[in-house]
Amino acid sequence: MSFTLALVGRPNVGKSTLFNRLVGKRLALVDDQPGVTRDLREGAARLGDIRFTVIDTAGLEEATDDSLQGRMRRLTERAVEMADVCLFMLDARAGVTPTDEVFADILRRKNANVLLAANKAEGNAAMAGVMEAYGLGLGDPIPLSAEHGEGLPELYSALLPLSEKFAEREDEETPETNLDVEEDGEDLPEFTPPEKRPLQIAVVGRPNAGKSTLINRILGEDRLLTGPEAGITRDAISLKIDWQGTPCRIFDTAGMRKKAKVQEKLEKLSVSDGLRAVKFAEVVVVLLDAAIPFEQQDLRIADLAEREGRAVVVAVNKWDVEPEKQQKLRDLKEAFERLLPQLRGAPLITVSAKTGRGLDRLHDAILRVHATWNARVPTAALNRWLDGMIGAHPPPAPQGKRIKLRYMTQAKTRPPGFVVMCSHPDKMPESYTRYLVNGLRESFDMPGTPIRLHMRGQGQSNPYKGRRKKNAGALAKHLGKNKGN
Repeated sequence: MSFTLALVGRPNVGKSTLFNRLVGKRLALVDDQPGVTRDLREGAARLGDIRFTVIDTAGLEEATDDSLQGRMRRLTERAVEMADVCLFMLDARAGVTPTDEVFADILRRKNANVLLAANKAEGNAAMAGVMEAYGLGLGDPIPLSAEHGEGLPELYSALLPLSEKFAEREDEETPETNLDVEEDGEDLPEFTPPEKRPLQIAVVGRPNAGKSTLINRILGEDRLLTGPEAGITRDAISLKIDWQGTPCRIFDTAGMRKKAKVQEKLEKLSVSDGLRAVKFAEVVVVLLDAAIPFEQQDLRIADLAEREGRAVVVAVNKWDVEPEKQQKLRDLKEAFERLLPQLRGAPLITVSAKTGRGLDRLHDAILRVHATWNARVPTAALNRWLDGMIGAHPPPAPQGKRIKLRYMTQAKTRPPGFVVMCSHPDKMPESYTRYLVNGLRESFDMPGTPIRLHMRGQGQSNPYKGRRKKNAGALAKHLGKNKGN
């Protein structure tokens, strides 16, 4: 990516709609009401043969205090300073407002490369707003319709000379690699190639558990909007980072409340966005509030991650303000084993997003469960283990028919999935399947990882069964015909 393009403007001028069009996916939440976007969202964009990073920002507000709107404005101003190019978007149907004039002046001072776009310019009614935009002194406005895809060739023409300039800069600043080492020269430091597939981590939990604060602490900068208000995060924001040498993509998700309390359309979109992030993740960090852990919604979120087959780490936040840490930790472990038996053995880590304590343990726990999630057990070891489990506790005999477990193999990983060939698989009780799953966890060191165990009848789907007799009859019939001839 040769440059970054930040989309800025007042709330509800169509920044997220244009963002989705440039990245080719519906990544950002879009709604008619203003102020939907609050955090910065990055995406890999493409316009013709130009590839760049696009940043969707919160709508610029005139507030400058420590209110939610003020913090959103500071985050957007930071994106303006970081970006190579800013696309200042107006609503052509509303025309230039006094707020637009204020922010046009800010952009002139903060960023050298500012393009002006008049969005929602479809139809003759918007032409007056397009003409009015000339008065801002930011060059010729580009008429756009992000919703209908109109005006993109004009945007391409405006970005092309800038992209060429930044491409030259990228060539100059890119370090040399794959250098030849001369025999009498000094050894070069070992080069570690970048990971093509970073570890995907989703941080989920109830509103105000501290998810965004935790990710900011991991990043080492205030990248995500935070504050005392519950439900600040709306989009599932994904961020690429190098966390202690581990390439990661971390998803910050909206807080998930009980379904009965989620009434507004926007909150429903936010929750569904968070659920989608869980499905994309490899490891899910369920973040609890130390003051009120393991509420009903926490249990539902953890169960969702397990049902989706994701590796799970439970992190208890705000540990720095807990007065009785030892007793609290004992209570948490007891409640965890009792309330979430399907995740028995999963790591329970105490952290403080505010101070950063416990983040090393959280990093190690994530790597540990990810390794277990990818574990593969040799077939010979599995069948020796199965013989021992059957000897210790034979399967039941429903209606006098003994269920015989003949063979076992691992069919998949991520999460580990096993198949047992047996007689009468439909009569196998759930309790015996749980007995085998718990035994797998303990014997092969797979604590807390979702395990899938399937019973399959042996020989039921053999496609060659009976084919030899049929082929023999056909051959005899064919030979008889030839003999008559």
